Amino acid sequence: MINRVVLVGRLTADPELRYTPNGIASCKFRVAVNRPFKNEGEQQADFISCVAWRKQAENLANYIKKGGLIGLEGRIQTGSYEGQDGKRVYTTDVVADSIQFLEPRSNGTGGTQGASSYESSTNTGGMYQGTQNVPQGQNYGDNQPSYTRVDDDPFANSKGPIEVDETDLPF
Repeated sequence: MINRVVLVGRLTADPELRYTPNGIASCKFRVAVNRPFKNEGEQQADFISCVAWRKQAENLANYIKKGGLIGLEGRIQTGSYEGQDGKRVYTTDVVADSIQFLEPRSNGTGGTQGASSYESSTNTGGMYQGTQNVPQGQNYGDNQPSYTRVDDDPFANSKGPIEVDETDLPF
């Protein structure tokens, strides 16, 4: 069985960051997603309730505000609870497994950060050679030096050809 959701849309309000009694971060937010058709020339949108957990929830609350464009991948989760009036209330949320910030910080939406900058800031492996730490994936023109991750090249310190036994090959 498959339960996967992919959305691209804008936040309708600032994310609400909360912590469980065990100290786990939870962030509720709503994403406005345009429908692919127009009704009488007017664009319609769906407003989808979402939730993120742990570090992803903290990053969302710290770096993106109302109106920020995000992409997310997750799953639909339904639930219910008894309301104050005693009636059963049913909920449907998208639980985000992965969130990407799709606009640069300088777009004026109040603190959003570009996807490539976010990815490089959360990447814990390796350091960049050079004097500047330039986020991956952004085009800075041909006049900037290129950077290579030190830990990406397993043969960087080898001295000559590497002997490979044919029995080690998977094919």
